[in-house]
Amino acid sequence: MSDEIPNRVVCLHAQDDLRIETLPVAEPLAGEVRVAVLAGGICGSDLHYWHEGGIGTIRVREPIILGHEVAGRIEALGFGVEGLKVGQLVAVNPSHPCGECEFCRKGLPRHCMNMRFKGSAMYLPHEQGMFRDRLVIGAAQCFPMPEGVSPGAAACSEPLAVCLHAANRGEAVSGSLKGKTVLVTGAGPIGALCVAVARQRGAAEILVTDIQDATLAIARKMGADHIVNTAREPEGLARWQEGKGKVDLVFECSAAAAAIRDAVSVLRPLGTLVQVGVAGPTPLPLNVMVGKEILFVGSQRFDSEFAEAAELIGSGAIDPRPIITSTYPIDEALAAFHAASDRSASVKVQLAFAAS
Repeated sequence: MSDEIPNRVVCLHAQDDLRIETLPVAEPLAGEVRVAVLAGGICGSDLHYWHEGGIGTIRVREPIILGHEVAGRIEALGFGVEGLKVGQLVAVNPSHPCGECEFCRKGLPRHCMNMRFKGSAMYLPHEQGMFRDRLVIGAAQCFPMPEGVSPGAAACSEPLAVCLHAANRGEAVSGSLKGKTVLVTGAGPIGALCVAVARQRGAAEILVTDIQDATLAIARKMGADHIVNTAREPEGLARWQEGKGKVDLVFECSAAAAAIRDAVSVLRPLGTLVQVGVAGPTPLPLNVMVGKEILFVGSQRFDSEFAEAAELIGSGAIDPRPIITSTYPIDEALAAFHAASDRSASVKVQLAFAAS
């Protein structure tokens, strides 16, 4: 162990008990690397753990390091690692399926029965997350980024992968997004990046709904043609509700019952509703969904899309930087979590770490 190397971590001990602690740093074993973390994005799941002590039935039962959206530079290589080099900026994939269970064997690793996902309290012991100065992780989970890409942008690979998977799920049942009219409900980080994906894949018209002007303004920067604050403009979707609906596909990113009703109201018959946002039990307008023969598609995390996300950010085909509304040093993690909880002012809040 290398006790002399700084390694602060953002650790949650219980609901509303977030602490900055110091842990020793391990040396990478065969097939592993040590990454000096530069940037990490605070996700909605991190906020749920902090605010509520869990997500749904998943509860925090022991101290857990949070964070699953990070990028950093390779600091050390374990034995046998090829294709990576010290000093290289990498986006880090938090997902590590077992490769052996029924779903992995069927080519569905996102449904792995033994998934180890960084910063998750699903299992005990918890899978410790990536909000730390230095991280030892499998080399296969590190995706090189070109020089000139900012660590903050690279750290957006994980949420972008979620959106790419949602788009792939939608296109699998309804065809290419090219030329389609698309609605995104909820202009948080996932909603804003869904806008970018729809634009990159050739959607003809993209509209976005939310109840916060600040988040809608970011969605506009990411490529939205129309933004509607449904709190201030309850009739703002009227033109797309005409007839039996004008929208071909919806990325529903809020999990709010009102937003789902709006989504169904604007979808044309045989339109597609891709459900990306998650919550507890939520009412659905089943009568209208059945009457319009709406295709309902769930979307869970990502598989190979992480590599595509890193490539799109690395090439500049998608620039996620407009969604990064503020960055805090790790010592101000608590302030960062408070800022990330304020949807009237924040979209994606990131932490900066020692090596930056």
